[in-house]
Amino acid sequence: MNKSITQDNQNDNQISKSIRRFFTRFHLSSALKTANAYKKKGISAALIFQYLFLLIFSNRNMYMNLLIGKDSPDFAKDTVYRFMKMLQINWIRFTTVLSSRIIRDAIAPLDSADRVNVLIIDDSMFERNRSKKVELLAKVYDHAKHCYKFGFRMLTLGWSDGSTFLPVNSVLLSTENKKNRINEAKETDKRTVGYKRRMLAVKKGTIAMLELLKSAKKAGIPAKYVLFDSWFSSPSSLHAVKEIGYDVIAMVKKTPKMFFRYNSEDMPLTTIYKKNRKRRGRSRYLLSVMVDVVKEGKTIPAKVVYIRNKNKRKEYLCLISTDVSLSEEEIIRIYGKRWDIEVFFKVCKSYLNRKR
Repeated sequence: MNKSITQDNQNDNQISKSIRRFFTRFHLSSALKTANAYKKKGISAALIFQYLFLLIFSNRNMYMNLLIGKDSPDFAKDTVYRFMKMLQINWIRFTTVLSSRIIRDAIAPLDSADRVNVLIIDDSMFERNRSKKVELLAKVYDHAKHCYKFGFRMLTLGWSDGSTFLPVNSVLLSTENKKNRINEAKETDKRTVGYKRRMLAVKKGTIAMLELLKSAKKAGIPAKYVLFDSWFSSPSSLHAVKEIGYDVIAMVKKTPKMFFRYNSEDMPLTTIYKKNRKRRGRSRYLLSVMVDVVKEGKTIPAKVVYIRNKNKRKEYLCLISTDVSLSEEEIIRIYGKRWDIEVFFKVCKSYLNRKR
């Protein structure tokens, strides 16, 4: 028993030292101040945040620590609750600034100059089935399990160089449909970041995606392309991302309701496919065509690559790239990096979603 306690103490000390080194190396105190997380007097916000950080990685919770009197902080629990409820803290800015520093100081020096860096957008189910009073709690459809659950969609923007994946920022999305919202947001000051985050949570995922990308662009995250699946692909999204300053490589739905201009005529991707001769043999793609993405009179040239569906050999998938200088093979290769965010979601749910 004594050996077990000693081992636990040693592990806690090692984790605590690692966290302090991480905080010092990437200047988390200044990152918190940049995000308006600071106090004019009393316990500093950095110390409170470091304590919360330690709880997660040591697999403990504040309630049990206070109950047994072990590793209790030098401040009361109400101090922690007030910190977590501060409406002026811009957590999107904090995580974006921190990610930018990690990429610049720890990852970029190890990469070659010709490596293609990308940003990846996707969402995942964030379940809160036992919750009843959480603000903007909603009944959300889980596309993976094909059923409705209580919780949110966790929209995440990540960065990848093909070898390392790093989450940049995220936002919890409720639903636009008031009938599916279990609770509404509390009355808050409309000038605060907290109010803006609540308003963002009830907007479309494509609108929230653009806010996350703008934050990444402002922080100087080094990336040339934005990758996402067909859920976020539309002519308006392609135009909006291009205006921010990124090229897009994405999967596109084969729907008759979405049109692209091909040979001066607007038509869906399925019709374009039927009008062209396909490549024979075991080529990585079946067809490649140039199209124009038109939105409110504005036009963006793009390349559409039709590839075989490995799961259903008789069907095909469509990739679109707003960088028409890329070869078909390069478009397919770069889009393959989008899988990194799926692995990230799996790791988070396996290791960070444990019941405490």
